[in-house]
Amino acid sequence: MAELIAGGPLEGRAAVEAAGATLEAMALGPVAAILPFPGRVAAVDAALRARGLGFPEPGRSLELADTRVLWSGREAALLIGTAAPELAEAAVIDQSDGWAAMALSGPGAEAVLARLVPLDLRRAAFAEGAVARTLLGHVQVLILRRAGGFELMVMASLARSAWHEIEKAMRLVAGRPAAG
Repeated sequence: MAELIAGGPLEGRAAVEAAGATLEAMALGPVAAILPFPGRVAAVDAALRARGLGFPEPGRSLELADTRVLWSGREAALLIGTAAPELAEAAVIDQSDGWAAMALSGPGAEAVLARLVPLDLRRAAFAEGAVARTLLGHVQVLILRRAGGFELMVMASLARSAWHEIEKAMRLVAGRPAAG
């Protein structure tokens, strides 16, 4: 009889380096969607603040140790890295198996993403802690600016497609002649 082995869609992928950027698979840990009931964002924010976090403003993230809360859409957030608390004022939905993440770091990360994302991700326009939900080629992505680059979250079913697109963009940027 077949034996199932738990693992994510990017598990076992070796890091890729090109164009001054490094692409690596990331383990997320628990992921939960937090969706406040209509008119209850302030109550959810207060409940999360009691736990040291809060509900993020649009386009922002909050972090405490290994726990992050990312804005993920209108009155929606993702809690990453810790078990979700029960919140009387919100729907809290476990999505741990639904997401995959990768880190794109290094001085060439912005140039690589510029080929794939229709946003200005330069540090002046997209500072550390900023979050955007957009497209990466044809794949929906949630992008978080980190100190050394970007964290990219995609639906698990599209993780390999996103990885392939980023890896291809890395090779194309690496093949460009250096600006003189």
